[in-house]
This record gives sequence, C-alpha cells and structure tokens, in this order.
Amino acid sequence: MRYRLRISYDGAPLSGWQCQNNAPSVQEEVSKALSVLFSSEIQVTGAGRTDAGVNAVNYIAHFDAPSDEPFDTGRIEYKLNAILPKNIVVHELSPVADDFHARFSAISRRYHYFIHFHKDPFADRFSWRSIHPLDLERMNLGAQFLLGTHDFSCFEKVGGNNKTSICTVRTARWSIYRPTHVSVMGYPCTEGDYIVFEIEADRFLRNMVRAVVGSLVEVGRGKKDPEWIRELIEKGTRSNAGTSVPGNALFLSEVLF
Repeated sequence: MRYRLRISYDGAPLSGWQCQNNAPSVQEEVSKALSVLFSSEIQVTGAGRTDAGVNAVNYIAHFDAPSDEPFDTGRIEYKLNAILPKNIVVHELSPVADDFHARFSAISRRYHYFIHFHKDPFADRFSWRSIHPLDLERMNLGAQFLLGTHDFSCFEKVGGNNKTSICTVRTARWSIYRPTHVSVMGYPCTEGDYIVFEIEADRFLRNMVRAVVGSLVEVGRGKKDPEWIRELIEKGTRSNAGTSVPGNALFLSEVLF
C-alpha cells in the first residue's frame, strides 16, 4: 500500500534531498527511519531534487509499505518524528492511491528566495545579504522574460543529466516582505530591507533557481538590462548567466498536484 509524506526540512547540514554516497541527505534519513519502524527496507521517492543546503516547506514524498495491512498513521508519524533529526519534520502521513507518484503526479513546484540588505543576525541563516542595492522594478521587468515555455539550459548546472531543459514558468516575481522579528518584535529596519523572489514552474533544472536569482541580481544592480534575461534564454549558456546565489536562502515552498 502506498503512503504520502508531507515533510519540511532545514537543509543546512544536508547534501540535499537525494541520497549521496558521502554525505547525509533527507531521502536517506527518512528512508532509514521508515526502515527501522517497519523492520524492512523502505525506499522513499520525493517530488524532486533540492541542492545541498536548500530548505523545503511541505515537501511531498511517497513510499510503499511492506504489507497491505493498514496501520495507525498517527502513531507511525509520531515515531518518525522521534527518530528523525531535529532539522527534518513529518507533518502528515496518509494513504494514497497506488498510482500516486510524488514526482510524476505533481503539476508544478514553487520556490522562494530571500534577500536582505543590512546586517541582521536573525535573517542570515535563511536569507542572503546583498551588499549592493537592488532595483526591484528592473528585476521584475527581467523576471517577466522567464514566463512561458522555454529552454532554460542557460541556468542549468553544467553536467546535469536531464533529458530536456525545457520548462514552463508560470510565476516569477519579486516583492517586499517583513520577516517575523520585524513585524512582531519591531526589529529596526527601513521599507524594502527585505525582499523575496517567488517562482513557480512545472519542473526545475539542477541549480536553476539560484542561477536565475543570480542573473536577476545583475539586472537589479544595473550591470545588465532587463532584456538580457530574454537574450540569455534565447541563445545564452551557463557561463553567460549570473553567478549562483547561496542555497541557504532558498526554499522549495510548495508542490502542487
């Protein structure tokens, strides 16, 4: 019988979702915990890869139980959270149809990338500090060229083994936000000190979001025109695009079915 997991994790100490030979991963930790509980080897399949250090909220995965006998999902969920390291939490464990697939049944994924502009001890862990001012309007103009179905190989990490680099981007926008320590506790800041990029697509290439953000930062700094993003997509290569931004500020925030 197949079950769905809804998981969140802090990716800082991990090599990403997918199992690696020489570093801990979310997939490995969850598979090991389930294998202990079921006294049988369990393989967990996720909605997609996340890079080393990247975080996730409400990530979706599935696994097949070794028996069709029903079990107390609440009890297993409780035990899972007791076994898993503190940076991984299971929010929900529920039965699904046998043809449900965490990766192939998903119709889109959404990511958020957080940036702040001034020294902030409460933001650094999950946000990237830009030492340069960024023009939000210019970055949003550039982001509009991402929308639609395109070959995004210019933002794909070299050596990726995807069969195709074509993706359909449905949302790409920058906005100002106020983190909790600002909105609730009055941490001193000025309007626009914290910005976030939201992007949704049917699929993402390896390192794609971090390369997209790095390229839009070039636009925001005034080093490139917004139309440069269109030119990159049409005829650019990874070496032509911007530098990848750090992974700690990136969250896979939703998987849609």
